[in-house]
Amino acid sequence: MSVNEQDAAVTPGRRAAQFEPPDWWIYRGTGRPIHDIDLASLLPPPPPWRSYDGGPLPEPDVPPPDDGEAERRLGAAFTFSEQEVDLDELNMVNAGIVLRRPLLVTGNPGTGKSSLAYRIARELGLGRVLRWAITSHTTLDAGLYGYDAIGRVQAAATSQAQLGDVAEEPPPIGDFVRLGPLGTAFLPTRLPRVLLIDELDKSESDLPNDLLSIFEDGEFPVDELARVRNRQPEVTVHTADPQRTAVVRDGRIACNAFPIVVMTSNGEREFPPAFLRRCLQLRIENPDHEQLAAIVSSHLVDDHGDYRDRLVREFAERSKAEGGLPTDRLLDAVYLATSGAYQPEREAWPRLVEALWQRLTVR
Repeated sequence: MSVNEQDAAVTPGRRAAQFEPPDWWIYRGTGRPIHDIDLASLLPPPPPWRSYDGGPLPEPDVPPPDDGEAERRLGAAFTFSEQEVDLDELNMVNAGIVLRRPLLVTGNPGTGKSSLAYRIARELGLGRVLRWAITSHTTLDAGLYGYDAIGRVQAAATSQAQLGDVAEEPPPIGDFVRLGPLGTAFLPTRLPRVLLIDELDKSESDLPNDLLSIFEDGEFPVDELARVRNRQPEVTVHTADPQRTAVVRDGRIACNAFPIVVMTSNGEREFPPAFLRRCLQLRIENPDHEQLAAIVSSHLVDDHGDYRDRLVREFAERSKAEGGLPTDRLLDAVYLATSGAYQPEREAWPRLVEALWQRLTVR
């Protein structure tokens, strides 16, 4: 299908209508898991300038299962129909997967920027999402790994006190190294991990530039392990996945499959041009009535009568008038209504909805 034919099949809201998806699309945006496929065989080879061959690959090389966070974010029955998926989202996410480029996602608070990472992971069967929540004090090192030197010294002292004069090897250094979400995402695996770098605009000004090196090189050193690589060429360390470890060879971690990186921003700051040049940018617009109805249905699957549709419609109108409202406020209102609070003839209910649906500013 030509580009013109694709554009003709898109509604004015940039929704994908019924048309045959391009062959290069892997992600379809519906939230429905793709079963009985080998994702590694679907992924096209990376561009020569984005090819990585880190190792060793783990055995077994299977991503850890979702820990329940995807269901909390998306709902147990989350799906979008093909008409409800935004075409720009499909194009940019698939371009990021094919080009092995990070995705910078912007939009108003509550529009589902973070949920995109969980939708990708669920649909493509990539397991648990690695989430790195950014604050004003976050540094690159905190995302890569941490080394508990004091803990190792204390463990050695405790062992020495228990054994008296009997000499003993110091505790294994790997027991005191824990990879952060960023470091875990770049471990060598056959399939890419999904990494969510949440609210990057909260970071110090240096962090986006600090990320450039690992986004380009696909690897980083673990200095404490590099110092002992002649004596311990392979060290087992803890990862950001609960109860999981990984082998680090020669004090360096290098990816084999570049992770699917989703970085979110509420637009509270500008990023350096060098950083933007290495990312693909996607803006998520406020969900429309059909998308809001699908989101509510995914979290509250039981039918609760006409008032749910009425609340969705009223919220969509209110959100449009206010320039965007967080979707979770609609979920709050619908849940309260299902709990028996919905009594529109009484004054308390309209006042409660007014409090829930006000803009995120203090007046």
